[in-house]
Amino acid sequence: MMKKLLLLVLIAVAREAMAEDAQCVRERAAMVESIRAYARSAGVLGPQGISESVLRAVGQTERHRFIPAGSCSVAYADMPVPIGQGQTISQPFIVALMTHLAEVKFDHAVLEVGTGSGYQAAILARLVRKVCTIEIVPALGEVAAKVLGDLGYDNVSVKVGDGYHGWPECGPFDAIVVTAALGHVPPPLIEQLRVGGRLVMPLGPASATQQLTVIEKIAPGETKTRSVILVRFVPFTRSQD
Repeated sequence: MMKKLLLLVLIAVAREAMAEDAQCVRERAAMVESIRAYARSAGVLGPQGISESVLRAVGQTERHRFIPAGSCSVAYADMPVPIGQGQTISQPFIVALMTHLAEVKFDHAVLEVGTGSGYQAAILARLVRKVCTIEIVPALGEVAAKVLGDLGYDNVSVKVGDGYHGWPECGPFDAIVVTAALGHVPPPLIEQLRVGGRLVMPLGPASATQQLTVIEKIAPGETKTRSVILVRFVPFTRSQD
C-alpha cells in the first residue's frame, strides 16, 4: 500500500513539473515575440529590429532559473526583477538589445561587468566562445557561478571583484557589456577591448536616467561613441579598497 501511495505521489509531482515546464516554454516564447515586436515598433534599431540569433539565444535561455523562486509568470514578463542585495535582473528587452548592440560572434571572447544573477552571461554564452563575468557582490557572484555551472554553461568564468578594472588575464575582449550605470567609461575596459570591438553600457548618473551607449574602439587610443536609448540601471558599485 505504501509503495502504491509513493508511486502516486511521484506521478503527481512529475505531472506538476511537466505542466510547469510547459507553461515556462509558452511564456518564454511569448516574451521573445514581445521583444521582437517592441524592438521593431520602438524605432531604436530600424525595421530589422533585434537579430534573430540574439532572439534565439533569449528563447533558449531559461530566465526563471536565474530569479528567486523561479516563477515563470514573473520571469517571462518583460520587466526587471529584484534578485536581492539591492540588485535586479534587467528587463529582457534591454538584455536582448545590449547583446544585439555588442555585435558578438561565435569566436568572440566577451567581458561582462555586473554578473548579477548570471542571466546576461548565459545568453552571451550561447553566442560566443568565451564569457568572463565579474560581480562585486560575493553572495550574487557565488550563486550565479553555481547556477551557470549546474545548467552546463562551461564557457563562462565568474570572478568576484571590482569590474572597473576589467579582467586582463581573461582578455583581450571582442566585446564588453556593462550592466550598471556610471558617469564615464572606465579606461581599463577600453584598454582591454580589441580594436574593432564594442563596449555597451549605461552612461550617466545613478540618480537619474542614463543613455545606453555603444563605444566602438576604431584604433588604439581612438573610440567612436553613440547613444541609443534612455535606460535606468542600478549604480556601478566600486570596491572600498
